[in-house]
Amino acid sequence: MVLLKSFRNIFVIPELRRKLLFTLGVLIVYRLGSIIPIIGVNIAALAEKLKQATSLGILFNYLDLMSGASFSKCTIFALGIQPYITASIAMQLLVLSIPSLEEKQKDEHGRKEINQYTRYLTLVLSILYSITYVSVLEATGLALQPGIWFTLMFVASMTAGAMFVMWLGEQISVMGIGNGSSMLIFAGIVARMPQLIMQTVQYVQLGTTDIISVALVAALFILIVACIVFLERGERKIPVQYARRVIGNRVYGAQGTYIPFKINPVGVMPVIFAGSALQFPMIISSFLAARFESLQFLNEAFNRNGALLNTLQFVLIIFFTFLYTALVFNPDKLSEDIKKNGGFIPGIRPGKKTAQFFDYILNRIGLVGAIYLGVLAIIPNIVHAFVPVPFLMGGTSLLIMVGVALDTSGQMETYLIEHRYEGFLATGRIRGRWLR
Repeated sequence: MVLLKSFRNIFVIPELRRKLLFTLGVLIVYRLGSIIPIIGVNIAALAEKLKQATSLGILFNYLDLMSGASFSKCTIFALGIQPYITASIAMQLLVLSIPSLEEKQKDEHGRKEINQYTRYLTLVLSILYSITYVSVLEATGLALQPGIWFTLMFVASMTAGAMFVMWLGEQISVMGIGNGSSMLIFAGIVARMPQLIMQTVQYVQLGTTDIISVALVAALFILIVACIVFLERGERKIPVQYARRVIGNRVYGAQGTYIPFKINPVGVMPVIFAGSALQFPMIISSFLAARFESLQFLNEAFNRNGALLNTLQFVLIIFFTFLYTALVFNPDKLSEDIKKNGGFIPGIRPGKKTAQFFDYILNRIGLVGAIYLGVLAIIPNIVHAFVPVPFLMGGTSLLIMVGVALDTSGQMETYLIEHRYEGFLATGRIRGRWLR
């Protein structure tokens, strides 16, 4: 009863109800576009090709996972949000390396201009991805009527779909709830779960795997989810003291508060970025393996259970965790804001020393968070190498799914608390844990 009452409270707040319904409507549109196929492609033959353990099958299966099974069906939304994410990564790296872009990042007008550059780059990448896709389809005989008109139609359809998906993600971020790009990937992953469960049932019926293995993997799945939830709520609280202040004719006494630093301060974005960055070596290896017989070992290396792919994924997650933390948090600005408001950290001098202290804390916590993300991302892949259970999703998908769910629930929790309602979880307000 308490849980039902808490969920009812979500729809009592007009603004939150409007955001939730808008987000749900956008996700429905996204899923509808994910089932509309592009004409002129032999879908049945493409599905058979994906089942083969070739370089093409490995690459397409990975892209299919991130697009919510749209890639294997060759739909107008087959590229999904990946071109936009890749463009965002490229622009953020350019912002860090080009001083003029770094200056633009500091003001609102400059950020809008950088966002426009990201959209242009997304368009270019969408065209390149579409050309690559149609070239592979024609080279493997999967195009029903190959030729210049089919190529133009295919590239135009898939590019338009990718740009529309980017627009949908931006609309969720502005008018909905949650991060738009993450929500679209989340929707694609969740949409595949019924299919994976049905495949697991078929595996058991055919004797490919046994019920005990399925139960053990399901228990591991629940354990990993619980671990993600536990660590995502961990935080380090930095105490801040404010001296006595005189505002007008009133004197305010000394006050104390704290600044929370989470173990994982940047959410699931490093995992999403790492997945996008891995596309390039996978594409290169797929073409090299297809062209040179001596490079066939790349098929196994870049398999979901391959050592090279998991190692690269682990390293990239750590790299993007530190990169995204540097973009999101500015220790100098945070220190200056505290100093302007008359605050200080006990035992730390205001100004530069405080900024250095924040940088030290972020590096320590960021390293723990990065290792945690990397380990949890590759554990399911390692388990899958020994237990062939289809419903065991990859670590990347699992982290994205749970992380996005936690971020979204946290935003809804904030709305409920602001309007003096109890949290929508049965235990009440979502609380972080204090790490000493």
